[in-house]
Amino acid sequence: MSERLRVKKTYKLYVGGKFPRSESGRSYPVTTPDGTELANAALASRKDVRDAVAAARKAQGPWAAQNAYLRGQILYRAAEMLEGRSGQFAAELAEAAGAEARETLGTVEEAIDRLVHYAGWTDKVASVLGGANPVSGPYFNHSKPEPLGVVGVVAPQDDPLVGLVEALAPAIATGNAVVVVASGTRPLPALSFGEVLATSDLPGGVVNVLSGKVAELAPWLASHADLNGLDLCGVEDADLAAELEAEAAGTLKVVRRPGGSGGPLDLLRQWIEYKTVWHPAGMAAGVGGGY
Repeated sequence: MSERLRVKKTYKLYVGGKFPRSESGRSYPVTTPDGTELANAALASRKDVRDAVAAARKAQGPWAAQNAYLRGQILYRAAEMLEGRSGQFAAELAEAAGAEARETLGTVEEAIDRLVHYAGWTDKVASVLGGANPVSGPYFNHSKPEPLGVVGVVAPQDDPLVGLVEALAPAIATGNAVVVVASGTRPLPALSFGEVLATSDLPGGVVNVLSGKVAELAPWLASHADLNGLDLCGVEDADLAAELEAEAAGTLKVVRRPGGSGGPLDLLRQWIEYKTVWHPAGMAAGVGGGY
C-alpha cells in the first residue's frame, strides 16, 4: 500500500468572516530562521486593505451594540478554541522561531490567559472608566465610554501570537472592529488565529487579518479616512513610524506609538472615547438635558 500524501495547509487572509486569497493573486514564502520553507502566505494589497476596512466598518456598529456580557462570552469562547488547538499553535510558533514545541507551549497559554483576562473586562469598563462627574450647578453630569470605531493594527513582528492578542483583544473588548497586519516574517500563527475567531461566534468583520509587507500595507491603513485609530506597536522602523503617524494625523486618527507601555486598563482606554451627558437636577426624566 502506497504512503498517503499529507494535505498541506493553505494559509489565507481572514476578511469579513471569510478566508479569501489576496485579490492580487500574490503570495510569498514563509520560512524558518534557517531558510526552510514552511508555507506560502497571501501577499495582501491595497485593495485587500480597503476590503478589510469596509468589512470592519460594517461589523463595528452591530458589535458595539451587543450586550457587553455577550462580548465577554465570545472572547472567552475564543480562548476555549485556542486552548483546544494549543498543540498546533505551539508547533507553528516553534517552527517560526526555530525552537521546540514544548518551549512555545507556554507562549500559547499566555495568549489564552490574555483572552480570558480581557473577556472579564467587557462588562466592567463602563463602571471603571465612566461615572458621575463633580459639577457646580443644579444638574447631573455623567461620562460614558464608547468605542472609537475601526482600528488598524500593525502587529508585533517578533511576537506573532501574544503580541497579536494583546493588540486586538482590548480593542474588540470595548466594541471596536479591527484590521490587523500580521507579522511579515511570522504570519502563520495570526492567520491560524483567524480560524479560531471564525469558530468562536465572533461576527465576521469584527477582526480582519492580512498578511504581507508592513511597509506596503501600513501606509494604506494610515491614510484610510474610514479608520478611527492606528496601533503602530509592530512598526520597527522609526522613520516609517514617524511617516505613518504624520499620515494618520491627516484624518485625525488616534495613534498608539511603537514602544508604548501601560497596563491592561491603559490599552482598553486607548480605543474608547467619552460621551458626556448632563441633566438638570429635580426635573422629570426626558425633560431638558443635552450632550
